[in-house]
Amino acid sequence: MNIKDIKQMAPSELTKTLREQKEELFNLRFQHSINQLDNPMKIVETKKTIARILTVLREKELSGKA
Repeated sequence: MNIKDIKQMAPSELTKTLREQKEELFNLRFQHSINQLDNPMKIVETKKTIARILTVLREKELSGKA
């Protein structure tokens, strides 16, 4: 997911997407632990997406208070 796409989302959409990405990360870690994950880089990509979403949520929170 691109940072430009994330910045255009509403906070409610970001929260929903964050929840989905965390579930995806859980599933990927589980698959990795039982050696069924084809591409382990998906874990890294998902973690980066989660970090991007959290960053944008924090930016929006701070800009709303300022």
